[in-house]
Amino acid sequence: MSRIISLSLDNDFADDLDNLIEKSGYKNRSKFLRDAALFFAEIQQRGELMDMPDNIILEGHLVVYYQQGKDQKLMVNRNGDIDVAAYHHSSRLGHSCHSCVDVVHVKGQASDVRNVFNQLKNTPDVEKVSFISAPMRGEDCC
Repeated sequence: MSRIISLSLDNDFADDLDNLIEKSGYKNRSKFLRDAALFFAEIQQRGELMDMPDNIILEGHLVVYYQQGKDQKLMVNRNGDIDVAAYHHSSRLGHSCHSCVDVVHVKGQASDVRNVFNQLKNTPDVEKVSFISAPMRGEDCC
């Protein structure tokens, strides 16, 4: 079910908004505004990984780009601090025969996810580490 909500904008801002929507690759203004509002609200409520309170439980994906050596996968240390729900390793991304990416679905306290993030960031041959948090859900969800 959908509901129509009107929004008044001055012409300059409306033009800027349409340009931003187009540059962001959205074909639908409503979907852009929905995603922007949800992203903004989540950042306001939880913050970025490095700024979250230590005891918040969060779920998301660690994405690690690195140079692979001798058929070795970069495994997240499974020391019990975070739960690893899934792990995916890909090698030979694009045209490079040396780039690999690991995607690790994790859940744990923000402090523990931060520790793993920093551990990965400081691992030799790691080029980039990102954390993508799962959307916030209500307590009784799913």
